[in-house]
Amino acid sequence: MDGFLLVDKAGGMTSHDVVRKIRRRFGTKKVGHAGTLDPMATGVLVLGMGNATRLLKYVVDGTKGYDATISLGKATITDDFEGEILTIATRSALNEVSDAEIYDLLEKMVGTISQRPSSVSAIKIGGKTGHERVRAGEDFELPSRTVTISSLEVRSINRTEFAITIEISVVCSAGTYIRAIARDLGNQLGVGGHLTVLRRTLVSPFELSECEPWEAAEPITTAAGISRILPSRTLDPAELVEISFGRTIDANQLQGAVAALTSSGAFAALLENRESGDKTVAAPTLVSMKE
Repeated sequence: MDGFLLVDKAGGMTSHDVVRKIRRRFGTKKVGHAGTLDPMATGVLVLGMGNATRLLKYVVDGTKGYDATISLGKATITDDFEGEILTIATRSALNEVSDAEIYDLLEKMVGTISQRPSSVSAIKIGGKTGHERVRAGEDFELPSRTVTISSLEVRSINRTEFAITIEISVVCSAGTYIRAIARDLGNQLGVGGHLTVLRRTLVSPFELSECEPWEAAEPITTAAGISRILPSRTLDPAELVEISFGRTIDANQLQGAVAALTSSGAFAALLENRESGDKTVAAPTLVSMKE
C-alpha cells in the first residue's frame, strides 16, 4: 500500500492516533505523518503510506495555512484553552483595548520575525518534548526561532463582558506557532491571550478541500502526490534499468530533488544532479520501482 492520504483530523485526537487508525484500516505498519497537529487542532494532516513515508520530509517544510480564534483576557500555561489559567484581566483593562491596537500589533507580526514557541510544543530539549516538561511541572522557556508569517488577516473582533474574541487567518512557514501569536498579542496588550480554535487549512500544496475524515480518506498515488511537491521527469526504459541498480543517468536542467516517473506515470525514484568527473549526472537518492 503506497501513496499519500489527505486527512481532515478531528479534534481530541493526536496525529499519532490517526496514524494508528490508518494502520489498522489499511493493514499496514508503514504509515507516517507530515507535521504534528495538537489534539485540540483540526484540519489538514498529510499521511504517507509505504514508499511515500520516505517522501514526507518534502511536505513537512512547506507553507502552512490556519484559521484560528484568539481569546484575550486570560493567559494559560499552554497558550490554549486546555491549560491552567495563569492570569485573568480586569474588565477595565479589556475595555481599554481598542480594535486599532489589535490590528496594529497583529500587522507587526507579518514578515520574518523571531518567535518563541509555546512551551507545550513537540520541540525536544535534552531528549524531552516541551509538553512532557510541562506535564512534569518544569518551569522553562524554549528559545526563540526565526519564522515567516506571509499574511495575517483579521476576520472579526467580538467583545463580551470578560473577553475579546478575534478570528484570524494565517499563512506562514513551517515552525510557526499560532498559539504563540495569541500569547504574544495578549502579552503586548497587557491582558493575556490564548487560542480557543485552531484549524489547519493548508499544508502546501494540499488544501483542506481535498481532505476527508480518516474513516473515508483514500490514498492518492505516490506519483500524483510527489509530482505536486517536486518537479518531475519521465524516464525511458534504459534509464529505469540504470537507476534500479543505483547507477547515474544523464542530468537535465531540473535542480534540487526531482521525482522520476515511468512512462505510465508511476513513481520510480528521487533524483538529484551531482558533479561526477567533468560532467553533471542525475543520481538516484531514493529508488522505489513499485507504485
